[in-house]
Amino acid sequence: MQTNKKIWLYLDDVRTPSDNKWQVVRNYEEFIAHIRMNGLSNYELISLDHDLGDTAMNEYYNNVSPNYTLDYNNIQEKTGLHCAKWLVSEFYNENPKWSKLARDVKKGKPFPFPKVYVHSANPIGSANMMGYINNFFMNEAQAQTCVRVSIEHTI
Repeated sequence: MQTNKKIWLYLDDVRTPSDNKWQVVRNYEEFIAHIRMNGLSNYELISLDHDLGDTAMNEYYNNVSPNYTLDYNNIQEKTGLHCAKWLVSEFYNENPKWSKLARDVKKGKPFPFPKVYVHSANPIGSANMMGYINNFFMNEAQAQTCVRVSIEHTI
């Protein structure tokens, strides 16, 4: 018997969650391909890492950690913030009529968007992703539920 359980997606270039409920993608391209293959409406939970490669990690160790600054010009690969922005864009692609609804109508309708967490160790990158997703929620008359979490993992 097949069940229609929604997908839990974990974006991280290094870590693997200990709980096998998660499906893991390692970079922006895999993230996009996974969601396009399954459709955004089939996801229950998405957890985002920010730093998805060597230049992002170099920026973390050279600027974020010692100086609390983050310069995206120093990062060559796409980050979790790119993934967060793509998620919002994909939501509007899959739900073109949503943006035309009145705010009071949006409050009363089920919101067809997965729960989004951030598990990144990068504090500035985490804040950027949470801010982006929570501003999207606020603009769509939804509770601002994107938070930073710790998910048990292995490396």
